[in-house]
Amino acid sequence: MGLIRTQEETGRHVRMLTHEIRSTLDRHTILKTTLVELGRTLALEECALWMPTRTGLELQLSYTLRQQNPVEYTVPIHLPVINQVFSSVRAVKISHSSPVARLRPLAVKYMPGEVVAIRVPLLHLSNFQINDWPEFPTKPYALMVLMLPSDSARQWHDHELELVEVVADQVAVALSHAAILEESMRARDLLMEQNVALDHARREAETAIRARNDFLAVMNHEMRTPMHAMIALSSLLQETKLTPEQRLMVETILRSSNLLDTLINDVLDLSRLEDGSLQLDVETFNLHAVFKEVLNLIKPVASVKKLMVTLNLAQELPVYAVGDEKRLMQTMLNVVGNAVKFSKEGSISIAAFVEKSESLRDSRAPDFFPVPSDNHFYLRVQVKDSGSGISPQDIPKIFTKFSQTQSLVTRNSGGSGLGLAISKRFVNLMGGHIWLESEGIGKGCTATFVVKLGIPGLSNESKFPFAPKVPANHGQTDFPGLKALVMDDSGVSRMVTEGLLVHLGCEVTTVSSSEECLRVVSHEHHVVFLDVCAPGIDGYELAANIREKFTRQLEKPLIIALTGDTTDKVTKENCARFGINGVLMKPVSVDKMRSTLSELWTNGFYTRPS
Repeated sequence: MGLIRTQEETGRHVRMLTHEIRSTLDRHTILKTTLVELGRTLALEECALWMPTRTGLELQLSYTLRQQNPVEYTVPIHLPVINQVFSSVRAVKISHSSPVARLRPLAVKYMPGEVVAIRVPLLHLSNFQINDWPEFPTKPYALMVLMLPSDSARQWHDHELELVEVVADQVAVALSHAAILEESMRARDLLMEQNVALDHARREAETAIRARNDFLAVMNHEMRTPMHAMIALSSLLQETKLTPEQRLMVETILRSSNLLDTLINDVLDLSRLEDGSLQLDVETFNLHAVFKEVLNLIKPVASVKKLMVTLNLAQELPVYAVGDEKRLMQTMLNVVGNAVKFSKEGSISIAAFVEKSESLRDSRAPDFFPVPSDNHFYLRVQVKDSGSGISPQDIPKIFTKFSQTQSLVTRNSGGSGLGLAISKRFVNLMGGHIWLESEGIGKGCTATFVVKLGIPGLSNESKFPFAPKVPANHGQTDFPGLKALVMDDSGVSRMVTEGLLVHLGCEVTTVSSSEECLRVVSHEHHVVFLDVCAPGIDGYELAANIREKFTRQLEKPLIIALTGDTTDKVTKENCARFGINGVLMKPVSVDKMRSTLSELWTNGFYTRPS
């Protein structure tokens, strides 16, 4: 019965101690609570805890029961008594003269009480970094030392030693939980800091993108205003009587202006390509006319260098196709223009045909996965030149932006290093791939690209509600009696647009604001040209207000959007929504203005004034 009562008492003490020890998850509180509760339960004179140092080579006196500020001295961890305790899972009786048992000064008249020591397993910290808890290569232990009162006949009983062993295990569990909690709290705090930093970085990135887009929008408008003047006035000069020397100078100005305009487009397009905001403007167009237009644009430059340029269109090549006409033409101009630029003599050949299904897969383009269908076909364009050629090791660098090879040739020929880089992105957007081949320096080069185009009537091309693209009627050179109203915030642009229209025989009125435009416009005006991208002016809202001003359909003038915005698809969608009949991209030449008015006349949008 005495043994049973002793076991029940021991169990009660264990439950009580366990509850107290595990009532907190702060490791310092756990350790102090352990010493206090053990001292009270077992009536101890002293109880202490030796913790391993950061090096793991010593034990440091860290916590005691009686001393509020224990003397923090250390003992070597390899002492025989410490090895004896660490090698056992049981509580071990040790000598009161042992270094780890010297917890307080001993009075000579008292006989020291019995001392026991037990190891306290600590959490293996290989996956944690807990504040000032060091990381050890092996599993560390703390050493708990318990001392009975001095000058007494008390001895350690078995049930007391069992209680100490159970408590040591509970302390280890509680310390493990505390360590995990500390680590989780540290990880939470770190995650919160990272989230704050990421949110700050996201806001900064969004601000930078908005600033970049605003900058591009302003620069787009501001750069195209002088470009509009240079190209339009140069094209007007071309149609006047000039001496051969003057005509050569004007043609040089016009050609240089067109090259600068292309560079501006390239920079803006590259920026939108990289942030993913550029989308293809898909519609039906005359594919053969695109190739002929490219040839007409390239021939004057090639003739100066006495290069022969030939064009071969395969018989099976459809006349009309569905796709982004502008991006396809820009890609061809970049590729063919590159061939002209790096050829000093010889010839350049352009060939276009429908790629056969069995030839679509290409080992040079492992990421190109063609999907043949009845609604589409793959156009293959091949441009061969007899120019300076490319070293095989330089070919991979060709499609990198702002990167060019053969620096000497490049300096002599000019170039920004953007054309082929942008062409590659355009070709990828059109579901194809592009590559170059050359046998080496001085052996010419072959540029080839494949793009996916739709077949008219079968593919789901987008339909724009006005001005279908047909070859311009260049035989119609003037439009006498056509009354036009031009609204543009820029005085230079107004003067240039007015000059183009007057040259074509139109009667022109110009205004500089939305209010003035609404006040001046009347049913006598056949066409209204609006700069829809002018800063501070909502051109689309102005178009809607002009439509609402006239009740009868026949009185409503046609509205043409003048814009320097290269986002054709967005611009055309806005124009369609607000009832605008056509879009004219700046800079505008005589031919572009003549072509636009001819299309409106040819397609019955207005009757030519008598």
